[in-house]
Amino acid sequence: MSRLTSLSPASIPTPLSPSTKKVNCFPLWILLFRLQQYKVVEMKLLAQQRDLQAKIPDIEKCLEVVGTLEARKGSGEALLADFEVSEGIYSRACIEDTDSVCLWLGANVMLEYSCEEATALLKNNLENAKASLEVLVADLQFLRDQVTVTQVTIARIYNYDVQQRRVKQVTSTAVTAGES
Repeated sequence: MSRLTSLSPASIPTPLSPSTKKVNCFPLWILLFRLQQYKVVEMKLLAQQRDLQAKIPDIEKCLEVVGTLEARKGSGEALLADFEVSEGIYSRACIEDTDSVCLWLGANVMLEYSCEEATALLKNNLENAKASLEVLVADLQFLRDQVTVTQVTIARIYNYDVQQRRVKQVTSTAVTAGES
């Protein structure tokens, strides 16, 4: 069961004052539930955005390294490079002329590609990551607009209820004063 379906309107903390509990308005609770759903989706989208923003520089760095290897191919000159073995642990390597590179694909998978194939694959991955980031930013903007509209609607419903209670109080005070 997903987290969204397990929430009930009664379990949602209200962003309004404690007097909100006095508002006997079902649409208000529906809007509060919807606002909570928007916040959950926003957190997921922000996590995806963070991941993509970290992934793009890594892909660009890999492209740069493969480009450097291609540029030095045939020169007979060895490339001295430091590479990260583990977090914070680096090793130095002397890279001679090579026609292929190994790319880490994740999930304990590493494949060997020719430099041209690796460049094409990395460029494709970079374009896809940038396109995904653009779509994600647009989705986040739409979601933020929906959150704003929902918050304004909640405030209007609450204010309308307050206004109706004041009118009722004034009316009951006037009736009581008229009877005495």
